[in-house]
Amino acid sequence: MHEQQFKLEQALATIYRIMPQMKVYDKFISDLRWLPYTMFFHPANFCSPVVNTDALGFRMSQHEGRNVSTAELPADQPVNLLVGGSNVLGTGALTDAGTTSAYLSELTGEPWLNFGARGYNSLQEAMLFMMHRHRFRNIKKVVVLSGMNTLTLEGLPDELATDHGRYYYSYEYAHYMGLYTADLRKATEEKSGWLGGLKNWLSASGGHASAASVILDDRDSSTEERVLRAAREIVDALELWKRLLTTTDAKLTFFLQPLSQWTRDSLSPNEKKIFHAIDSFPNNFWRLFGKILAKEVHDPFVRSIANGCALLNVDFDDMNALLSRSPNLHNDLFVDRVHCNNDGYLEIARQIQNRCL
Repeated sequence: MHEQQFKLEQALATIYRIMPQMKVYDKFISDLRWLPYTMFFHPANFCSPVVNTDALGFRMSQHEGRNVSTAELPADQPVNLLVGGSNVLGTGALTDAGTTSAYLSELTGEPWLNFGARGYNSLQEAMLFMMHRHRFRNIKKVVVLSGMNTLTLEGLPDELATDHGRYYYSYEYAHYMGLYTADLRKATEEKSGWLGGLKNWLSASGGHASAASVILDDRDSSTEERVLRAAREIVDALELWKRLLTTTDAKLTFFLQPLSQWTRDSLSPNEKKIFHAIDSFPNNFWRLFGKILAKEVHDPFVRSIANGCALLNVDFDDMNALLSRSPNLHNDLFVDRVHCNNDGYLEIARQIQNRCL
């Protein structure tokens, strides 16, 4: 029996009905700030019943009933960092208290900062710390729960690769900056200089086709090569982390973050409804990057990262394998293939505590 196929509006309504918090997360990500070096980050001082950020854009975590964050950290406060992408940020959690960092604070009795950055690859995560490390004088532990963004981005077409790897919004960046370059060239030819080119571009850019409407996929990917390259980029970023932490006594641990189909073979009834609605979107995550995130990719990806971590003497564990042995495995854990609900983030926190704390 085939499931009913949703139209776009029906799919969105279904997702918001089952998970109303996702409407807030959609608003949250639409308020991105464009910044140097890492390119983009969350809105600063974002306030809502679901997700809240500090003056720097980091999501609030909680410790002993109080908010804790990078921007509001007392100078000599001993602290632990949970680093990663949108899974660490806690996309899908009902409140700031439902994120992995908040649960780690509760389980360990120590403050854990949410150092998650939605959409960042492994290098961007390390660069974010590099720009804020002066804020930390007493780091005890750094747990990097990451890897999926770096792997997923390998599914982008080769023409979007750069000298420094692949990154989110790379198509949009190249598209709109290409328009600016063309106008700048035209302005130079007309001898009006770069300021004239900027004025022309600002006035004309609204008439260009939207880059957001372009559908990208990984159909032409050479998967084996891309998996190895993603693993190498993750290990290279961990080497950078080690160098950045040399002046501290912090212990560095890496966990490969969970992906639903790498963790278990079946979904809960509620997850099936959610995933079916998500799959109705033409530009949905799974349709774009299903090839690079297939089940058969998991083992070689894990092996490559594990070998690199061993050479660096960095503790490594695969959260997919850890969750697959959890007694709570078949509960509702995921809100989509890469993000969890409160129960999922609590289970991840328990596994981190059991393995390295």
